[in-house]
Amino acid sequence: MADEFVLYTKTRNAHWNVEGPDFHSMHIFFEGQYQQLADLMDGVAERIRTIGHYASGTLKEFLELTHLSEVTNQKNDSAGFITELLADHDTIIDFIRGSIDAVQEKYNDAGTSDYITGFIETHEKMAWMLRAHLK
Repeated sequence: MADEFVLYTKTRNAHWNVEGPDFHSMHIFFEGQYQQLADLMDGVAERIRTIGHYASGTLKEFLELTHLSEVTNQKNDSAGFITELLADHDTIIDFIRGSIDAVQEKYNDAGTSDYITGFIETHEKMAWMLRAHLK
């Protein structure tokens, strides 16, 4: 949940602040990406509640729990934002991949294991879309 929120915020930042000759197309592209992330976040929060826990909901909690950095080191051009967002998607994908077996084995939760497997597929597709812009 925390990673999704930080990535969502960074994608909104890209949408708001991208500059350059491809501004219009990238502004629209980043909007589509952050809308997908908003849906993912909502799904994660609902899954957390479904299995009997409370979803984190404060900026403080998100920053304490995230595997991502909110610091941006790129210029405000599309390539800079894409490079950073792509790295964040890859970080989330790697983290989730490393968690699938533990969720199934340690918690005996096939439903959540299946849910996060689908989650990886969404992040992989979003990463592919970002990566395609860098070719």
